[in-house]
Amino acid sequence: MKFRPCIDLHEGKVKQIVGSTLSDGDRNALATNFTSEQPPAYYAEMYRRDQLHGGHVIMLGPGNEEAATEALAAWPGGLQLGGGITAANAAAWLDRGAAAVIVTSFVFRDGQVLEDRLRQLVRAVGRERLVLDLSCRKRDGRYLVVTDRWQKFTSMAVDAASLDYFSRFCTEFLVHAVDVEGKCAGVAEDLLELLADHAPLPTTYAGGVASMADLYRIRELGRDRLDATVGSALDIFGGTGVKYRDAVAFNRA
Repeated sequence: MKFRPCIDLHEGKVKQIVGSTLSDGDRNALATNFTSEQPPAYYAEMYRRDQLHGGHVIMLGPGNEEAATEALAAWPGGLQLGGGITAANAAAWLDRGAAAVIVTSFVFRDGQVLEDRLRQLVRAVGRERLVLDLSCRKRDGRYLVVTDRWQKFTSMAVDAASLDYFSRFCTEFLVHAVDVEGKCAGVAEDLLELLADHAPLPTTYAGGVASMADLYRIRELGRDRLDATVGSALDIFGGTGVKYRDAVAFNRA
């Protein structure tokens, strides 16, 4: 298990947002934990210095393309890129320096999986450069994949069958536990156990990390099979629960 860093972009700035409050409607509903005064390249260069491979840049909505390009240019081949990725633009983002592209919404319509779009993506960039984001929210006892900035529920549950199915098309999974994302109130332990039991590919979990103890909890519940990302709790994003230098040391240990 290792810590993977992130650069979340909203309206062209590096931010930490409570994921469940993202909306196309009322802007006042958005809960922002942190807005950085530093540009995206500042964080990409930091991660490059500390050799934190496999981190992700996520574009939360429109207006982030320039910021994302800046981050990728600061560490070509070191960061994955997600947010608005389609078969038409995926290869261009690889050309700009993304190590891989991260996709969710493009492969769903009306809550259903579009396998032809999965195949389009594989043809465009190759399975080895494709990460599927199966970020999910709990409903009626199941974790269902959510799309369109985590606003729309699909009919696809994150379970053994779906993880096996999607593994045929990608090289990794990224899974945000949206209900706890950005709240620094503890991880989704049942989701961690589910992923540890059934994910057949390298998988990064995100959501709810409040302290270094949570990283060790992820390692325990994930049976050392899952990586983890930390956002709002990190001191570099205004948090108080996790020092960035301690997260780097966690990897080196």
